[in-house]
Amino acid sequence: MTRTLDDHGREKTADRLLKSSANKFYDPDVDIDWSAPLAEGKPFQLERRSSLYGTHLWDRLTEEQRLELGKHELASIASNGIFFEVLLMQLLLKEVYNSDPTTRHVQYALAEIADECRHSTMFARSVEAVGAPAYGPVKIVHRLGKLLPFIGYGPALYGSILVAEEILDRIQRESMADEDIQPLVRMVNRIHVLEEARHVTFAREEVTRGMAKLNKAELFYQRWLVAVVSFAITRSLINPRVYKAVGLNPREAWEAAMNNPHWHETLRWSGERIMAFLDDAGLVGQPGTYWWRKSFLLGAR
Repeated sequence: MTRTLDDHGREKTADRLLKSSANKFYDPDVDIDWSAPLAEGKPFQLERRSSLYGTHLWDRLTEEQRLELGKHELASIASNGIFFEVLLMQLLLKEVYNSDPTTRHVQYALAEIADECRHSTMFARSVEAVGAPAYGPVKIVHRLGKLLPFIGYGPALYGSILVAEEILDRIQRESMADEDIQPLVRMVNRIHVLEEARHVTFAREEVTRGMAKLNKAELFYQRWLVAVVSFAITRSLINPRVYKAVGLNPREAWEAAMNNPHWHETLRWSGERIMAFLDDAGLVGQPGTYWWRKSFLLGAR
């Protein structure tokens, strides 16, 4: 098969990322001391990143309850991270299934799947270590997630990956730089951030490459799909059941969080870099604008 210049560029990037993967990767079973006790009194996340920060419900919580809520919100985000990564692995496996395994592109996809397997195990062990449930997404999102490998392809597939990865990346970068955060949490975040940088490079190039090939009808579908999936991602980060752990009514607390301008700003801030990229690429626009706004990722425009 004759390879085009576009294929050559794709292969060159994949080859570089494969070498980086071989030279720098972590094994959470070896690189994290899971037997170390948690640091007494240290938070699991920055207070201002809590979904309830700044609300009347937050004001009612004691310091101990705020620490506990942070632990459970962390567990919700980590277990939803596993959910997102399992979907990502399915999407990448579909790409491998339909492509030439002798290409560096497919071989890097396989390397990324291996990374994501380790990350999912790491997130699972971190939830276990902090002593909170693996909340995962609400039932409707879990069920609808089964459709994504069938309806997801092209730039929207990689764009959705980027939204999930880059939202988590920005939150984790901020957290890992703060010495007041639990050491275990900081180490988990550090490993994930360092390895996800390769995945982001891979996905961004696939978005740019795929957008150049779309006709108008496909562009509309891709815009709609990435916006709807991104809405599901932001709404899934915090499972309403976390609020029960600190004695709050889940429905009341969830409504307070969804109407909380501080939480809206956290989501907008966490996604601002990826939104700028997707906008420049042409993936942000009608018919997806409504869902982007509902996701809290899109400001006034």
